[in-house]
Amino acid sequence: MARPTGAQQQGWVAKDSSTSWLARHRGLWARTLAPLRPLDAPAARVTALQASWPLARDLRSAGVARRAVTGRLREWNLDHLTDSVELLVSELVTNALRYAPGPVRLNLRVTDSCLRCEVEDTHVAVPVRRGADHDAEGGRGTELLDLLSDGWGSYEKGTGKTTWFELTVPPCPESTEGAGDPESVAL
Repeated sequence: MARPTGAQQQGWVAKDSSTSWLARHRGLWARTLAPLRPLDAPAARVTALQASWPLARDLRSAGVARRAVTGRLREWNLDHLTDSVELLVSELVTNALRYAPGPVRLNLRVTDSCLRCEVEDTHVAVPVRRGADHDAEGGRGTELLDLLSDGWGSYEKGTGKTTWFELTVPPCPESTEGAGDPESVAL
């Protein structure tokens, strides 16, 4: 009879060495990646002030994104932000479609006093600020983000990267009906 090894004496069980690395880790990866929604599907919607659209690999998708965002801003009574959001969404979506090889998704949400727009793609390279000549046809996207947004950035994630910008949403004006009426003041 063979003597137990130190690991067996402490109650550890040796793994089956005949199982491949892939087979051993398939369950782990399945649990890890299951919550991720593919970019060709809308992101999960948590509140009424969130929207998400998968975009086709077609340069006409920038126009589709502009129309979708315009409609949603109208529904959310944020029409005053439409011009800036359309321009910035168009810039981010066009860059994602131009440089990313896979699917693209546009996410829009309002939280507290902030409108956040995200464009997710499968390319890991983050935007880089370039100096554009006055004759150049491109290279001004980061300048537009700096000028029109209150903040922007990009971060890598497991499936590629997300580029985002934020705009401040002014608080809804409170109702002023009866404000000048002395009877409406609570005592």
